[in-house]
Amino acid sequence: MVLIVVVAALVADGRFPRFRQVEYRIGRHNDEILGRPSPADHPDLAVKATFLRYPDAFETKDLGHFSSVSSIFLGMSKIEKSLQADPSREIVATYVDHELRLEDSHVATEWRNAIPITFVSDWQGKNADPERETQVRILWSRQHLYLRFDCHYYELFTFKDSEPNGRRDHLWERDVAEAFLQPDPSRQSFYREFEVSPNGMWVDLDIFAGGRTDLNSGLQRSIHLDEKSRTWTAELAIPMKSLTTNFDPTAIWHANFYRVEGRKEPRAYLAWQPTNTPQPNFHVPAAFGRLRFAGAPAKSWHPRT
Repeated sequence: MVLIVVVAALVADGRFPRFRQVEYRIGRHNDEILGRPSPADHPDLAVKATFLRYPDAFETKDLGHFSSVSSIFLGMSKIEKSLQADPSREIVATYVDHELRLEDSHVATEWRNAIPITFVSDWQGKNADPERETQVRILWSRQHLYLRFDCHYYELFTFKDSEPNGRRDHLWERDVAEAFLQPDPSRQSFYREFEVSPNGMWVDLDIFAGGRTDLNSGLQRSIHLDEKSRTWTAELAIPMKSLTTNFDPTAIWHANFYRVEGRKEPRAYLAWQPTNTPQPNFHVPAAFGRLRFAGAPAKSWHPRT
């Protein structure tokens, strides 16, 4: 009975291509199920792994080649152990006991307590460019996860149009900072994607096995542009309830952070944790780092409803 439940969960998660055949194509930011129309169109970004049917086994670039359910969990365990062994693959979210007000003209002093991570290299961990340095900080409260990007740039390339609330689909076709957040690493094909541009446009997506959909997280954002120092800063307040229905501050999430900059190819595709794909591809969950929540209140703490 337990084995049936485990197999069913893995099938639902898209881990057994003999039940669902999925093709990830060059030039696609998302994926499509073969034989059926895609639920959404795809921008010209990213390269993803190809899943093929095998009679008794399956293979992905994320987990390798496995022939049994136990091997799958062994592979996932190895990934987690490698993350734990390398502190450079962890970002820490610092607790605040109140909600923050995002203002582009005023930087909240609480950000001083957040430990930044910094990246300057491309998606393969190569071509370091300090002039495009990106810092990411995270704070968390009872109701929100707060993200802050500080981005150095050469030149800005942004859309001029968006929806009235600032949402802009295909935002990745211009300059953006991106956060991929995975509250439940055991469901490797499922995570949340957040993007923000230097002029304040945004998009949030729910990524899952076989497609994507709008997340409608209710995020708030604040943008500050300093042309003299060639930096732009974005702060996001993401409702915790849009990320997980049962937040546990002792749990370890997985996450990765990215930048895209440039008017034409080859553009700059920067990553905190390298995905090491032949072509730019951010959608590699096995490459995500760890997100740990620090300064949690007493164990009796529960989020407000």
